[in-house]
Amino acid sequence: MKEQFAEILNQTRRNQTAQWKIDIDGMEYTRIFRPKERLILLGGGHIAQPLCSIAVLLGFEVTVADDRPSFANHLRFPEAERIVCDEFIHAVRELNIQASDYIAVITRGHRYDADCLRTVLSGTMPRYLGLLGSRRRTIALLNLLEQEGFERERLDAVHTPIGLEIGALSVQEIAVSIAAELVQCRRQGLDRRSKSRILTEETFVTEVVTDIVENDTPKALLLVYETSGSTPVKSGAFMTVNQNFQAKGTIGGGCSENAVLRDAFQLIGTGKRRCVTVNMSNDIAAEEGMVCGGQMKILLMDLNE
Repeated sequence: MKEQFAEILNQTRRNQTAQWKIDIDGMEYTRIFRPKERLILLGGGHIAQPLCSIAVLLGFEVTVADDRPSFANHLRFPEAERIVCDEFIHAVRELNIQASDYIAVITRGHRYDADCLRTVLSGTMPRYLGLLGSRRRTIALLNLLEQEGFERERLDAVHTPIGLEIGALSVQEIAVSIAAELVQCRRQGLDRRSKSRILTEETFVTEVVTDIVENDTPKALLLVYETSGSTPVKSGAFMTVNQNFQAKGTIGGGCSENAVLRDAFQLIGTGKRRCVTVNMSNDIAAEEGMVCGGQMKILLMDLNE
């Protein structure tokens, strides 16, 4: 098992998608591990601040680029993975745009928007490219770029006006609308999964995988492999607990997690595994405000099996 997770760790460090296939009660399940998707904010203005925070919560690795030192700094964007302070044309070239990237063009003016779009559209097309501005202004800019020779098909792929239409007015609401469009793009074409053998959660949980690979302390793993109804996490959520009862990750928290955690703890060193069902409509769940009728099926296994 450790060797499997070591390969998963190596693949994600190379920015590759990895898979873990596991047999549970005679059925093969697949847990996909996707490296963090990069969101590039071209412009470090007022919308960029809340958008950066929301995007990090959604699992994006955020890069902020701006040509003004007072805007492009880690004090202003503490959650950002990277800050680039340079002219937008140079910044985009330095960032080496990939097809998996998400880009929000939210600069302070038409001139800078044009510089960003010209540079991005001249290279690899990102998965998402959004442009802030009024419909009239953004249409005029895209028409100008078409006259300059840019393909209409690429221009039509630009999300503009940026964000989903939710009636947003404030800076924070606009950031929410953009984040919602990022999620819509991320989940496009993906079936909702609850009882599928392809698990829903695909986030690469660094602390858990690293703990499995690099920490030799005996431990057990807990994996949610099926859910029904409303649950605090979806299938694919997983965590570990070691012989010192130290846990990494989460499968929802609360009394229900703690009870299952103790069951997993008892398996450490036994080489065994077992499946349990957590009912979110029982008395304990009611006390925690989780009276939603959901259930989670969880695999508990000694990682030294």
